[in-house]
Amino acid sequence: MFRRAFGSSTWDAWDEAQRLRREMDRLLERWPASSRATVAPSFPAMNIWVNNDGAIVSAELPGVDPAELDISVVQGTLTITGERKPEEAEGGSYHRRERGCGSFTRSFQLPFEVESSAVDASLEKGVLKVTLPRAEADKPKKIAIKAG
Repeated sequence: MFRRAFGSSTWDAWDEAQRLRREMDRLLERWPASSRATVAPSFPAMNIWVNNDGAIVSAELPGVDPAELDISVVQGTLTITGERKPEEAEGGSYHRRERGCGSFTRSFQLPFEVESSAVDASLEKGVLKVTLPRAEADKPKKIAIKAG
């Protein structure tokens, strides 16, 4: 272990690194959670709502042609695959380019089986909405209690 005399005591690099780590942890614990930025993990940004009847998925897909989308549900996993083509500017070049392009895939495990024949999808104003009805056999059943 690296130790160096520093005045009347010794200095230990490992102990100093551990102390710095503890101080950073302490500082970050006090940081308000509301000020931390949350970033979507990948494209497209998605929301999923679930109730006893099924699930509704919405995905932000500006500039994506519906013909470039593929939506599938296999063994309880929803997969959305597609491609956003780059925008073409005639006779010019990019000054700033922030919107990404290319292929994408997002997959989510659903908490229940889906009635695949009744899945519905629509794309309006750049927002994809997929309605996934819960399979009848997978819906919660109310059990009647007989009094005797």
